[in-house]
Amino acid sequence: MNTTPIYQVDAFTNHLFGGNPAAVMPLESWFPDAQMQAIALENNLSETAFLVPLTGASQADFHIRWFTPAVEVPLCGHATLASAWVIFNRLNWQSETVRFHSGSGPLAVTRCPDGWLELDFPNLSTETVPTPALISEALPEAPPEALYVPNDTNYMVVLENDDAVRMATPDLRKLAALGNQGLIVTARGINCDFVSRYFAPGAGIDEDPVTGSIHSVLAPYWAEQLGKTQLRARQLSARGGELRCELRGNRVAISGQAAFYMEGSVQLP
Repeated sequence: MNTTPIYQVDAFTNHLFGGNPAAVMPLESWFPDAQMQAIALENNLSETAFLVPLTGASQADFHIRWFTPAVEVPLCGHATLASAWVIFNRLNWQSETVRFHSGSGPLAVTRCPDGWLELDFPNLSTETVPTPALISEALPEAPPEALYVPNDTNYMVVLENDDAVRMATPDLRKLAALGNQGLIVTARGINCDFVSRYFAPGAGIDEDPVTGSIHSVLAPYWAEQLGKTQLRARQLSARGGELRCELRGNRVAISGQAAFYMEGSVQLP
């Protein structure tokens, strides 16, 4: 039997059982894709992150990949933040920044003086499209126009206020027909700059508790709407999450805290 370490960290929260739990598995080399997908299904969390060190690489320290219980995804914020926490606190990392190579390009996480972890993520552009019929049927309060995120296979709809986001109850069976495409629901916030929720049942995630990667879309959108580049955000899931965002040209800084839950080992044949 091969023993592989595994960690679980709650991301975008400062307390246990809040934010979004992610599994993190540092590897010496990649397992077969089918095996990583099976592990993610067995973990049954929104994402499991797998890391392989890039010894001698000049542009990145680790290669990172993310799997939901159903599919591999191109970008994931909370599992990247959780991975950085593990690297900083369990793998004896000496630098204040860790750099990742990913399917969405270079990423980095920096440990801030106040203990928050800052993700350096891409600024993802959107295009205005008619709201797909599947989304209108699943969420009747959706407006007639939506934003499509071509580089992250998501749609985003803007609702009237944060109460509308909090009370939204989309038909998940209909949304599942979008396949690996998810739905971001957002509105201007009352006690923060903006709020959101995220649904991706076709990718094995009915509702993601806190989704760092969608803030690569949300932060640029709300920065333009509100005329500011530094924003505070909340994701209004049952577990809830707090994020700080800053628009920096073609990049977005997304910051959050993390709470360590457990570590152990996976026994594989």
